Amino acid sequence: MEIEPELDELPCEYRGQQGALFKLALKTTLLTLATLGVYRFWAKTRIRKYYWSGTAPGGDPLEYTGTGLEKLLGFLIAVAFLAVYLGLFQLLLSFVGMSVFNAGDGPEDIAMQVAVAQTTLIAVLPFIFYAQYRARRYILSRTRWRGIRFGVEPAAWGYVWRALGHWALTLVTFGLLLPRQTFWLEKYKIDRTWYGNAKFQQNGRWQMLYPAMKHLLISLAILIGSAFLLGATEQPIWAILTFIGVLWMYYGLVYYSVTTFRILANNKQLGDTVAFIAEPRPGKVFGIYVLGGILTSVCAGIFFSAFSIIAINVMGGVDGLESLFEPGSGLGSSLSQIIGAGLFGLGYLAMLIMSGVFAMIFITQPILEHYVKLTRIQNASELHDIEQRSRDEMVEAEGFADALDVGAAI
Repeated sequence: MEIEPELDELPCEYRGQQGALFKLALKTTLLTLATLGVYRFWAKTRIRKYYWSGTAPGGDPLEYTGTGLEKLLGFLIAVAFLAVYLGLFQLLLSFVGMSVFNAGDGPEDIAMQVAVAQTTLIAVLPFIFYAQYRARRYILSRTRWRGIRFGVEPAAWGYVWRALGHWALTLVTFGLLLPRQTFWLEKYKIDRTWYGNAKFQQNGRWQMLYPAMKHLLISLAILIGSAFLLGATEQPIWAILTFIGVLWMYYGLVYYSVTTFRILANNKQLGDTVAFIAEPRPGKVFGIYVLGGILTSVCAGIFFSAFSIIAINVMGGVDGLESLFEPGSGLGSSLSQIIGAGLFGLGYLAMLIMSGVFAMIFITQPILEHYVKLTRIQNASELHDIEQRSRDEMVEAEGFADALDVGAAI
């Protein structure tokens, strides 16, 4: 769908700053650590409120009204349900594994019993898709812009069956129907999303996403070619081609994600006339991932290096460090070794903590800023006619998403 430029257009701004985000991320991470993870629900809420308030379509920032208590209660409800469900499922599988596949003690029988027991992972899969949809519904129900809240219809199980079917089709066609999966799952979510009393809809056709796959196909051809050349010539030099193929596939994944976002966003509509223009650049996003990843690793590594230097000095230099690995040695051999080992542990923990903090600074925020600044709203005057909608009450909030470690947004 081609969209003609209009004078009635709203640009989007991003107002977040690295310094403010660094302080907030560090503070919330340390509080999460000090409370043994309990504060993570409030930490996620505060970080999300920061990102939302920094995103300002037409100069008016978004507002996030979710609370940490909602997330904690939702998590507890989800964990209780999953514990009972998975416990019963595992008990059933154990019974089947012992009753049906116990004809012998051979390797085949043991392997079959193990395979049956591991199908618990398949039992969790529907709840992963369920969690993704419910998390998205919760996030949008707690998001407001210009005082008008967003909302999503309660249709999580419909999304689950469609997601399972589309993923199965994508797998059996070796990825050739990935654009179909991307389009129809997005359409299912968007066609059930509201802003006030105005409904979104996803226009277009799934075939329009095929150009986004070109770099994935190129990388796949390179990998297949390198495997053939390695097998035919047995020359290690062709391993370089494999490295190029892997790097190209990484770029292909980013290119697919950014390009499909652009195409789908440009074919979205709100109400009868409000449309969107998004122009994110795959090369820019890929560069942020690469440079941001390097900066994150270097900055987090500095903390580990600092602790390591102190630990080595405490243990009396390199000789003291090497003595830890000598046969018959142990941490109890000297107080300096105990302190040094503890410093190494603290250094590793500090590196993990700072990795998350620096990833927000160098990766998450720059990518969000890039997407926001290159998005515009067309026919924006129609937004004034939109009225408020009732608030969605969701008892479990993002509970399943937190319990299964999946989510739908930042």
